[in-house]
Amino acid sequence: MGLVRLKIRELAAERSWTIKEVADRAGVNYNTVKSYARHPGMNMVDLTAVQKIARAFDVSIEDLMEVVEE
Repeated sequence: MGLVRLKIRELAAERSWTIKEVADRAGVNYNTVKSYARHPGMNMVDLTAVQKIARAFDVSIEDLMEVVEE
């Protein structure tokens, strides 16, 4: 099973947003966004939350996610 990493910190830094701002703009719970931003590899994510985060950054889900292990 592959692991993915969400590029939340990089995308937020490009826009000078905090993790709290990402959560607010995406309409996703702050603790969820913070957790996703901290983990270098996850095997499960809430796709609804990921879609909202991607939409907040105006990127595709594919651009938000990075496969770190297959």
